Amino acid sequence: MQPPTETVTSNEIVPRQAEVVVIGGGIIGVSTALFLAMAGVPVVLCEKGEIAGEQSSRNWGWVRRMGRDPRELPLIVEAIKIWEGLSQMLGEDVGFRQTGILYACENAGDEAQREAWLKAAGSYSLDTHMMRGPAVAELMPGAAKPWRSGLYTPSDGRAEPQKAAPAIARAAQRHGAIILQQCAVRGVETTAGQVTSVVTERGPIACKTVVLAGGIWSTLFCRSLGIRLPQLGVRASVLRTSPLDGPPGAAWSSQFAYRKRLDGGYTIANGSENRAEITPDSFRYFMDFLPLLKIEGRHLQLRFGRAFFDRWRLERPWALDDVSPFEHIRTLDPDPVETTLDKAYRALTRVFPRFSEAGIVQKWGGMIDAMPDTIPVISPVDAVPGLIVGTGFSGHGFGIGPGAGRLLADLALGQEPIVDPSPFRHSRFEDGSPIRPFGGV
Repeated sequence: MQPPTETVTSNEIVPRQAEVVVIGGGIIGVSTALFLAMAGVPVVLCEKGEIAGEQSSRNWGWVRRMGRDPRELPLIVEAIKIWEGLSQMLGEDVGFRQTGILYACENAGDEAQREAWLKAAGSYSLDTHMMRGPAVAELMPGAAKPWRSGLYTPSDGRAEPQKAAPAIARAAQRHGAIILQQCAVRGVETTAGQVTSVVTERGPIACKTVVLAGGIWSTLFCRSLGIRLPQLGVRASVLRTSPLDGPPGAAWSSQFAYRKRLDGGYTIANGSENRAEITPDSFRYFMDFLPLLKIEGRHLQLRFGRAFFDRWRLERPWALDDVSPFEHIRTLDPDPVETTLDKAYRALTRVFPRFSEAGIVQKWGGMIDAMPDTIPVISPVDAVPGLIVGTGFSGHGFGIGPGAGRLLADLALGQEPIVDPSPFRHSRFEDGSPIRPFGGV
C-alpha cells in the first residue's frame, strides 16, 4: 500500500524542446530540476507515475551523516546544509528537524564497528561521538533494557518523505520547471552519438542533456541504450504508528529502527533485515555484487519466485513508438514483508513497552536501488555524450537527495561541482577500479 503522498499538479502542455530533461520524479530528480530551474535553465521533468510515488516516499525519513561511506561524506555535509534552509527556500515545512540519530550498541562487536566508522570519518565526523551507559539511556527514555554504548550525532536529523519531494517539485515549477506526471520516457535519441531528444509516451522533447534519476528502473533504461549499470533491487518494509509520547529523534538497533514523525507517530523498520528478490539481473550482476554479499549477505533474505518471471517479461526489447515497460508499471508498489515487520515491532515493544499502546496505521514496501559498492552513480556516461545518471543510492538517497540534485545540476551545467564527483563516476565499473563496499558502516 502506497504511503499517503502530497500531490503535485502536472503542467498540461508537453513542450517540444528544453535544455535539460530529467527522467524520474523522486527526490533526486526533483532536486535536480529545482536547482536547474533556479539557474534559469529550461528544464522538463518526466515521471512515469506520480512524484515521489516509489522509494522517495517509502524510506525511513532519516537525514544522516553518521555511518555513511566515507566517499559520500563530503556530499552529505553539503546536503545537510541545504536541508537546514530547505523549508525556507520552498516556503513549505518538509519536517526537517535536527533531533539527533543514535546507533545503539549491544556488545563489543557493535561498538568496535561504530568506532571504526568514527575513525574512518576523520574530520567529517564533526559532532559524532561515542556515548556509554547512562548517557545512552537519556536518549532512549522508557527503554526497559540497558545499552552498552551508542554512536550519536546531535546534528543529524529527520524529515518527512511524503512531503519533501512534492514540495521540491512544486518549488521547481514556481521557478519555471515543467513537471509531467503519467508521462514515461521510452528512450533517448542521438545524432552522431550525442543526445538530441527523449521520446515520451506523449511525444518527443528535443534537448541537449538528459539526467536519468530513475531509481530501480535506471538499469533497465540504461540497458536499452547499450549501457551496463550493475544495480539490483532490495525490498525494504516499513510501518507507521499512531501518535505516541515516546523517545525523541531516531535510533537504530540490530532488531529495530525508529524515527519520530511530524504527526506524532513513528516510522518503524527492521534494523538489519531486507529481502532481495532473485531476478535476471541477479545473475547478470552476480560477480559485481559478490563482495557485498560476503559482507551483508546475512542481512538479506534471498527469494526466487514470481518476481523473476515478471522482470524477465519486462526486459523484452521495445520500440520507441511502442508501449514501454515504464508504462506497464506506473508505480512499483511491492508488498511489505509482514514477518520482518512483525519481528521488528515485537522487539521494539519489548524494549519500549509503551509502543504497545500505539496503533499500527499502515505498512508498506519499497524497492531500494542498490549498487555493488553501496555508493551511487552521479556521473556523465562516456558512451552517450549528453546523458548524466544519478541512481543507485543504496538506501541512502533521501538524506543526500538535495545535495545529489545540486551535484547533478552542476554536471548538467558544466560548472564547478559542489563536491568532487569522481567517487561516483560511472566509469568505475569499466576502468578496472576496485569495487569495494565500505565495511565500517
